[in-house]
Amino acid sequence: MANLLSTLLSSSNALNAYEQVLAVTQNNVANASTPGYAKQTLPLEAMSFDLVSGAMGGVRAGQVLSARDQYAEQAVRQQTSAQGNSQQSVNSLQSLQSLFDVSGSSGISAALNQLFQSFSAWGQSPSDTNARQSVIANAGELAAAFQQTASGLAGLEQDTGAQLQQTVTQVNQLVGQLQQLNVQRQGNVSSDPGTDAQMNSLLEQLSQYVSFTASYQADGSVAVLLNGQTPLLLENSQYSLAYQPGQGPPAAQILAADGADATAASTGGQLGALLQMRNQTLPSYLGDPSQPGDLNTMAKQFADRVNQILTSGVAADGTTPGAALFQYDTTNPANVAASLEVSPGVTPDQLAATDPGPPSVSNGIPLALSQLATPQAAADQIDGESFSSFYGAMAARAGSGFNDANGQLQTDQASLAQAQQLRQQTSGVSLDEEATTLIQFQRAYEANSRLITVLDQLTLDTINILTT
Repeated sequence: MANLLSTLLSSSNALNAYEQVLAVTQNNVANASTPGYAKQTLPLEAMSFDLVSGAMGGVRAGQVLSARDQYAEQAVRQQTSAQGNSQQSVNSLQSLQSLFDVSGSSGISAALNQLFQSFSAWGQSPSDTNARQSVIANAGELAAAFQQTASGLAGLEQDTGAQLQQTVTQVNQLVGQLQQLNVQRQGNVSSDPGTDAQMNSLLEQLSQYVSFTASYQADGSVAVLLNGQTPLLLENSQYSLAYQPGQGPPAAQILAADGADATAASTGGQLGALLQMRNQTLPSYLGDPSQPGDLNTMAKQFADRVNQILTSGVAADGTTPGAALFQYDTTNPANVAASLEVSPGVTPDQLAATDPGPPSVSNGIPLALSQLATPQAAADQIDGESFSSFYGAMAARAGSGFNDANGQLQTDQASLAQAQQLRQQTSGVSLDEEATTLIQFQRAYEANSRLITVLDQLTLDTINILTT
């Protein structure tokens, strides 16, 4: 009778263990698509069997184990950060590239070619008022093209600053959610799989914006450090970042919670790409307090050279000097392109065509101006090349940067897909495996249930026999 009861109890324990395994399996299936979820397993432990001591044997459920691999998670976060960086670079450089047209059909390139053509036409008819008026009109078109490009760059600067602020805000919000999970997990290392999934999902989202290191503590919380240096989250305390625009350099700063400059540590993710664009790429074109920028350099040197040539000429009377064609803000080297314009009030008859020499050349000034298209003298060049070539190099730099970023994005996308696949193989839920486990333990549950039914009947028969 005792053996029957012991066997009945052992079978009942087995049923309970199988039921828990089935519950874990069902939970895996239900959360197979939940972001951040890792497969859970429930191992069965053999119980001691010793007839002398009365140990009845059987099985019992152990502790639920997570298949999460932190190395695989870290690899995915690193590749997510790299992809976020390259994707943002593509977006920013695409906007920059659109401001420079090297086809010659619009923008500075087209306006510059039109002005060179008007110089040549003026050289053929130096006393023609219409030819001089065409020079003034085309000079106005070129000045407007410089202003438009400068305005586009300034707008891109503002957009980049706004994106920086949004990115920092998003980082702080995600870290705030992690801080709340830390409060829940602290002191409870064996937290439920749902909380664990939320935490890892938030960490993966955060990696899109910044590069960081995450380490789990003994109390169940996670510590997050920006590039392994600046604390963002320690135990229950959040350390928020702040975006601070400035005149530069740098033009944009990221400040840690204690006010320290964390710009240099913010190199990965979207934040790093935005800082690269705002602090280095855009100032190289539009300038800052430490540099005039290539667009302003070109505008200034071209305007100065054209004015120098024109003012060296004289009118038909042989004494009246020619008028300057361009003017700009001389107090700010970084504002030349934005302020470039045709000198107000300049009239066609003020454009002197005669080069006093000696010898005097009646169309010497327009000829000298037309030679700016294919300069031979160093005075007519900018950094050893023509103005058209210098502008082409600026445009090519934007296009090359965009192409490089696009190629890097494709590489990062492939690397991220590979990292995610490896993580899926390690800790992801396989519906086929879960279906096999479900069938296996369902049948074991059914078999054990039948055994209990038999044992129950045997016990009842034994009781009836003993009663009789």
